Amino acid sequence: MSKDWNKGVTLALEGPGQFRTIDTVQEASWVLIEDWPLEDGPELDKALVVFEAVLKGKKSPEAARLAFIAAAIEAGIEVKP
Repeated sequence: MSKDWNKGVTLALEGPGQFRTIDTVQEASWVLIEDWPLEDGPELDKALVVFEAVLKGKKSPEAARLAFIAAAIEAGIEVKP
């Protein structure tokens, strides 16, 4: 199973207007661990659980993409549609 997303998630991680596109579950997991502005939160926790399930082949990469977007919204990060 491919861990790549059909459509990347473009978000302002480094600050307003400074966008970066995340294309894979692995890249998103590193962003959550290394660059995320929140240390905890329900959507962040859920995203990490979903990412693990995707890597084990139990969930789809799209589920991880949606969980990542929800975590970004929870963190107040601007996400481009």
